[in-house]
Amino acid sequence: MDAISKLKKDVYNANMDLVKYDLVTLTWGNVSGIDRQSNKMVIKPSGVNYNELSPDHMVVIDLENDSNESPLNPSSDSPTHAYLYKHFNDIDGIAHSHSVFATIFAQASKEIPCLGTTHADHFNGNIPVARHLSKQEVEEHYEKNTGKVIIERFKNLKPLENPAVLLSGHAPFSWGKSPKDAVKNLLILERVAKMALDTMNLNSKTSELPDYIQKKHYLRKHGPNAYYGQTKSKD
Repeated sequence: MDAISKLKKDVYNANMDLVKYDLVTLTWGNVSGIDRQSNKMVIKPSGVNYNELSPDHMVVIDLENDSNESPLNPSSDSPTHAYLYKHFNDIDGIAHSHSVFATIFAQASKEIPCLGTTHADHFNGNIPVARHLSKQEVEEHYEKNTGKVIIERFKNLKPLENPAVLLSGHAPFSWGKSPKDAVKNLLILERVAKMALDTMNLNSKTSELPDYIQKKHYLRKHGPNAYYGQTKSKD
């Protein structure tokens, strides 16, 4: 199986995981992946129901969004994905949906605060919020400019340490080292968002987890001396 055929299968499976994990309603979501050698992106087709999809339906385009190798139109969010791939060189998968709890925070233009170790295990700090697009940004290259405001927000952040963003008034995007990894991060984001909202509703005076506990939990899984999980045998 060649690289693009494998990527189409991986992207299809990742899109179906959105349904499996109840992260998508109707067609409100998409997952993509990139083959860095050919610089081609594979993404879900626009507006096609998930129960009608197959790996062959995944759309192959270049990062300029002007070379479609499929009879189907790519997701309308393709320019956003392409822009992120161009600027986040370490990511190979992107996921987007309008999952309920993460979208609530996005619509409120509120960061998701790190209130507990579940959050700290996966994200290095609060989940950031990107600003609303300006009128001109919406009228001219809306989807591309969506990517631009995300990159703008990440000026001083590392995308693999903070693998998700909330776009004000819109919804979340996440990314990872593969399409599957991007969906995993979107799932964790949704669960963390629900926990945070419920916690703040239960106790409006809840404070963020102390920084030293946040760092301990993040670094024990992702730091240079991480020790969470199993290590490979030296034999």
